[in-house]
Formats: sequence, C-alpha cells, structure tokens
Amino acid sequence: MLRKITLLFLLASLSSSINAQTSDLSVEKIMQDPQWMGTFPSDIRWGEHGETIYFKYNRDGDPSDSLYRIRIKAPKTIEKVSAKEKTAMIPQNGEYNKSKTKKVYIKDNTLFLYDLKKRKKTELLQTGNPLESPKFLADENLIAFRSGSDLFTYSTASGKIRQLTRIKSGAPATDEEKEGSAKSKWLQKDNLKLLRVVRERKEKKEQGKTYREMTKEKEPFTFYSGKKQVLGLQLSPNEKYATFSLMTRENTEKTIVPDYIDASGYTTDLNTRAKVGIETTERELAVYNLEKDTVYRVSTGSLPGIKDLPDYVKDYPDREWKSEEREVIASGVSFSDNGKYAIVNLRSKDNKDRWIALLNPEDGSLKTLDRQRDESWIAGPGIGWTMGGGTLGWLPDNKHIYFQSEETGYSHLYLLDVTTGKKKALTSGKFEVFNPFLSKDGKSWYLTTSEVHPGERHFYKMPVYGGKMEKLTSMTGNNEVSLSPDEKYLAIRHSYSNKPWELYLKKNASGAKETQLTSGQSEAFRAYPWRDPQLIRFTAADGTAVPARLYVPEDNVKNNAAVIFVHGAGYLQNAHKWWSLYFREYMFHNLLTDLGYTVLDIDYRGSAGYGRDWRTAIYRHMGGKDLSDQVDGAKYLIAEYGIDKDKVGIYGGSYGGFITLMALFNEGDTFASGAALRSVTDWAHYNHWYTSSILNEPFNDPKAYRRSSPIYFAEGLKGNLLIAHGMVDVNVHFQDVVRLSQRLIELGKDNWEMAVYPAEDHGFVEPSSWTDEYKRILKLFNTTLEGK
Repeated sequence: MLRKITLLFLLASLSSSINAQTSDLSVEKIMQDPQWMGTFPSDIRWGEHGETIYFKYNRDGDPSDSLYRIRIKAPKTIEKVSAKEKTAMIPQNGEYNKSKTKKVYIKDNTLFLYDLKKRKKTELLQTGNPLESPKFLADENLIAFRSGSDLFTYSTASGKIRQLTRIKSGAPATDEEKEGSAKSKWLQKDNLKLLRVVRERKEKKEQGKTYREMTKEKEPFTFYSGKKQVLGLQLSPNEKYATFSLMTRENTEKTIVPDYIDASGYTTDLNTRAKVGIETTERELAVYNLEKDTVYRVSTGSLPGIKDLPDYVKDYPDREWKSEEREVIASGVSFSDNGKYAIVNLRSKDNKDRWIALLNPEDGSLKTLDRQRDESWIAGPGIGWTMGGGTLGWLPDNKHIYFQSEETGYSHLYLLDVTTGKKKALTSGKFEVFNPFLSKDGKSWYLTTSEVHPGERHFYKMPVYGGKMEKLTSMTGNNEVSLSPDEKYLAIRHSYSNKPWELYLKKNASGAKETQLTSGQSEAFRAYPWRDPQLIRFTAADGTAVPARLYVPEDNVKNNAAVIFVHGAGYLQNAHKWWSLYFREYMFHNLLTDLGYTVLDIDYRGSAGYGRDWRTAIYRHMGGKDLSDQVDGAKYLIAEYGIDKDKVGIYGGSYGGFITLMALFNEGDTFASGAALRSVTDWAHYNHWYTSSILNEPFNDPKAYRRSSPIYFAEGLKGNLLIAHGMVDVNVHFQDVVRLSQRLIELGKDNWEMAVYPAEDHGFVEPSSWTDEYKRILKLFNTTLEGK
C-alpha cells in the first residue's frame, strides 16, 4: 500500500512538473532599467529649412537621451548632434512673420531675427534684463517683446526701442507718505520757525520746484498692480492695447510630505499642494489702453448664465443657495492679425461653463459668441481641463475664429464668423479631433482624429472651410506627425500594440509609402514574442459596450484564474493599438499570460477617447460606473473564458489603485485579491483642479465625496489586499495610505499588508523599487488565485 501511495505521489509530481507554467520573462527582467529594451525616438522636430529631422535618442548608451538628426538627403544615416552645433541651432520657440520668411526669437536674453531665405541670423538687442515673448506686429518692421513687467517695441528699420507700458507692483505713494510722518512734519515746522536761512532756502527750492512742475512734460502714466501678479501681458497687433491678467493668490495651507532619506541625513519637509476646496486663486482680465493712458478691468457680469446654479444643489434642499455671479478665469486674449477684433476664452471656476467672447478693448465689454455648458464638467480634447485654453485662433480672413467643442458629445472643430455669429461644424461623427493647425498658406487644416477606430490615430488634411478629409497616414496604430516647414514631408513617430515607437518619413501625399528611419529594439527585447492583445468590447449590466484589451493564455497552461488591470489617471486611454504608456505593465501582462492567467485591461467609464458621455459617467460618483465596469469585465471572463469565479484578482496604480480599493471593499464576492498602488483613499485629500471638476467641492457636495472615497468602505474588505506607496509622493500623498492603514487596524482587518518605498515619488524611477513592487504583486496573485 505504501509503495502504491509513493508511486501515485511521484506520478502526480512528474505530471505537475511537465505542466508547470513557465516564461522566458521574469519580474527582474521586465522591471530593470528600460534601456534594456533598446532606444526609441522622442521629441521629434524639423530644422528650420525642412532638410533635417531632429529627435531625442540614445544610440550610444549615454546616461540620458541626446539630440540626434537625420538628413532627408541621407535618410539611412543617424548622426549625433555635437554640443557646438546644438548651441548654434535656431530654437524651436519664437514667432514667424505672416509669410514664414522671418523668425524672431530670444536666446540668452538676446533678441534675434532669423532670415530664412538668406539663412542669416542677426542680433537685434541685448540688455541686462530678461526678454520674453517676441512677436511681429501688423507692421512687421516692429517687434513687440516683454521685459520685466512691461511691453516694448523694437524697430528693425531704425533700431529704436519704445516702452509702451509702465506697470509696477504695490501702490503709488500717498501725499502723507511723501511728506513724512506727523512727528517728522512737527520737527521740520519747528526747525523752519527757528532758522531764517533754512526757511529762505526752502522757500526758494519750493518756488523752483513749482516752476519746473509748470514747464515740464507730463509724467507718463503708471499702472500699479498692488499685491496682484501680472500675467500674460501682450500687445495688440495695431499697438493700441495691451491685455493682461491680474492674479491674486492667497497663502493657503499646504500639505507637508516628509523625506526620511534626504542626503543631509536629516528628515526634511517637502511643501506640496493644498487639498481640494482650499484653492483661493483669483484672476481678472485687464486692458491697458495705450492711447488713453488708462487701465480697466474686463467685466464678466454680462456672460449668459453667469449666475446659474449647478444641478446638484437639488440634492441639498435644506441648504440656502444664493444665485450670484460666479468667479471666472480668462485664458488670455487672441487678436486678429489686423488688430480689429479680439476674442477671449473664459471658464467658470466651478468648471460648468466655457464661454468664447468678443472683447471690445475700447471699454472692456464682452459679447458672447459661444457658450458650452456641462452640468458635469467642461473638458475634452482641444478644450482643456480647468484653466487650459485649448484650441482657439483666427483664420487669415480676420473674421472667422476656430475652436473645439463637445457640443455633439464628441470634441470637434468649429468655425464662427464674429461679424454674423454664424457657427459651422467642420468635423462631425462619433470620433474626436486632436491638435488641428492651419497650413502655411491658410487654405487647409491638418489634424489628427480617431475616425478609423477609437484605438487608432491618423493624420488628415482638410479644406479650411470644411469638406472631405484626406487621410495621409496608413500604418495601423498611433501616428504622431510633425510636418516639415515646406509641408512636403511628414516625420511620423509610430507605434503598434506590441511594437515601441520608431521614426518614419513620408512624402505629404496619401498614396506615398512610409520609410522607416530608426530601428531601436535591442536583441534581448526582440527575442521574446510580445503579444498583440485582442481589442474587444463586452456588455456591461446597463447594456453599454465597454472596450478592453484581452490577453488569453494557451490552453495547455491556462489556470482558470484572471487578473484585471485598471489604468491610472482616470481620464486616459489604454485599450488602443499603440505602444502603451504602461509598457512595464504590458510586459507584466505577457508574463502573467505565460503563467496561465487571463488578463483584462479595461477602458472603463471615465476613460479618454470615447466622447463626453463616457468621460462624465463618473461625475459625482467615482467608484460607480468605473467600478461596475470592472465587475462586469470579471463576469464576462467567467462566462466566456471559463474563469473560476473565485480566482479573479485586480490591480492598478493611482486612479487604478483607488478602483482596486473600491473593488476589494465593495465587491469582495467578485475579487479574491488586489494590489492597490499609490492610491487615492479619500478624495477630500487630493488636489483641487482635478477633484473639484468631478466631485465639486467637499463643503458644497459632501455626498459625492462620501460615496467616492474608499476609506469610508474599508469595513467591507474580504479578500487579500496589498497596498504599495512611495513615501515622497507629492501627487497622492503617503498620508492617504497611512490614514487608511489606521482605519484597517481599528476595524481589526488582518488580510492586508503594506509595502512602502522611501525613495519614490508618485511615478517610480528606481528599477529596484519596480522589481520589489511587482514581485509582491505576482506573489499575491500566485498565492491567492493559484494557491502556490
């Protein structure tokens, strides 16, 4: 009998060893310094004459990426740019004249003019003060620039410099301050009574001063900004007006993040952001009338709906809500090239409204041209988030403006005639538009869209007043295009799901073929057959088709366990056809699949790339639809791929860590284990600009915070939880997980552990930290889902 049992044991062990899941990958391999993968181009730009493509690269194994170039006439040769040549290059920043034949720029506090036809650089002006923001005016012989708090012009014809504004901080001295204190005035008066010579000299001095006051020219007007900071000072092309913002920033209570391993040997404190709801920044838009020597504020009281209350107030019937003028932030003024018109983009600080208005600089009044109202929050491609201005500008006809709006539910490009108010959509459909810009001659648009597929990006050309879009790229995946200055070539940074970024060159024609210029994958990276994950859609409980990436193991290694990955940032897309920002996680998913796990990576509600309704589905309830999508994804795997319902794990970082906590605390019957990395645990402790958009402010909408914060649901923990966090995280503070750990201790939970990383911020940088963290994640899943 003993022999029989021993034999059965040996046979079982042999069978187990034959079928054991193995992989050519390991956590140590995929989490090492990313240079092991090879070198891939970034920061693509053209030389001024369209003859050379410059990019960051690391072919020679330098400590960091260096500048390289490829000449169009010799596209197979990659050359490293010398330090001398790099210093002599014309900077990217600067402004062109209308015909794009001249460029003005500032380098080393010196104003330069570059003639592209003559290929000649001319030094125009050097001062001891910093110079900023050079710009050609309507009269292209004049160049405007900022120095200190003021605007100046430089004449290329005469070489003369003219100061246009006089702006000073503080306030002008009062008469009392000029005359001195009461004590000083008494001493002076007493002294003058006693000493005749002193009195006579003072009288003569006063007479001379009076005469000079009568005969001298009027002192130039000076605007005093008080305690407010002057931002965005710019000159109209006709030199009649300057516009700027006045910002008031009160000292708010910041959060301290201790650094326990500072080089000094002492614990040092990092002063970081305030918490949501503590934001007190105020910004006013002002006009400096140069002809009238006066400054006036732009009034926003006439904006339609400026006193509208948000819909969520109905959830608080016992509170008295006042309908009053909301605070507004202007993103800057855009003048037509002839200086006749000016437009301004304005946003309400409660994130519910975006107005585009015509500014009358003569009196500071506004005329609304377009209002976009969203009871959730205003955002989307080309629209910006909170203070961002997004896509906004003028056509060469000086009467049409262009901008992007989510009016139809997807971000599209619009034109509006400021003389008639007529608006026209240039693009439409269930896709989004990215980074539109005008051709050199102003007759066409170049733009990137997701029209082919939400998970693809392609580059198009379109007539300026609308019409058929000509697709100029053909490679499946993401095509980041940099157009040559002469618009003859496209430099394309392209990647696919399992192929990192490479550089390609193509003539600017839809039928032309792309030529690959770089091939940066290392032999070690190429040796592994990286998976091309399936792009699928599964049906959620509410009938919505949810996009996801799916990794399926071979039948002979399948372990009937699954891991769901939750991407970070919330508003981000990861179920796409290009090389992921989460490339380490992508490689980890290949390792998991080798080991028999089925992996699902979901673009849950709130993710980017699918329009306004998808983006705002989490409004006032993070951990609602974005969490139920993970639960429905697990149910899909159980039903369609034979996954054991007791063998589903979940993990993610940042927003993904937050969802993992909500999953373990609220859906314990679905998820057996989870790893929550750098997680938000209480949204009332996160930053203002992101959180107040989605959840409003905690003192105005506490219900939204209560149902969205994991710390309130910690008693629901059933499965096994790993918490991992960097101790010098200045984004999601370490305090978040400290508070949560105390809550778990008080609840008597013992099925959790925490790993801390003293040297890491929000995004880890040390390979040793990445390795330690992901070894713990793998161990968690192997132990709790497979019982290893």
